[in-house]
Amino acid sequence: MATPSMEDYLERIYTLIEEKGYARVSDIAEALNVHPSSVTKMVQKLDKSQYLIYEKYRGLVLTSKGKKMGKRLVDRHTLLEDFLRLIGVSEDVIFEDVEGIEHHLSWDSITCIECLVQYFQKNPERIEDLRKFREAQNDEEGIE
Repeated sequence: MATPSMEDYLERIYTLIEEKGYARVSDIAEALNVHPSSVTKMVQKLDKSQYLIYEKYRGLVLTSKGKKMGKRLVDRHTLLEDFLRLIGVSEDVIFEDVEGIEHHLSWDSITCIECLVQYFQKNPERIEDLRKFREAQNDEEGIE
């Protein structure tokens, strides 16, 4: 089982490879705002856990297990951003909120959130009902 830190690395590595076609230690360090030596240690752990193959000075390649997990983590992140956006969370805090909660939810909870997001997307009038309900609640409580 991947730790939250391993998940962060896998998610970022997967994204870099999707965007650039590769992920170097320096790219990962810059993206995660950590030292390259920290990246090297984590990449070695991910190699040992068979999420990727790492050859010093040659780069890394995600295994099928790593690709599957990376995609799942990116999809989880996107889903949580979509969910928070749908329920009216301010755009300027969404990324930070997702980073704060994504490792603390079970996959069962993620699946339920996914179902709820799909429901709202297929029933946009329900999103409007939610927005009106929130406004009414805020008016009652004197919140702007």
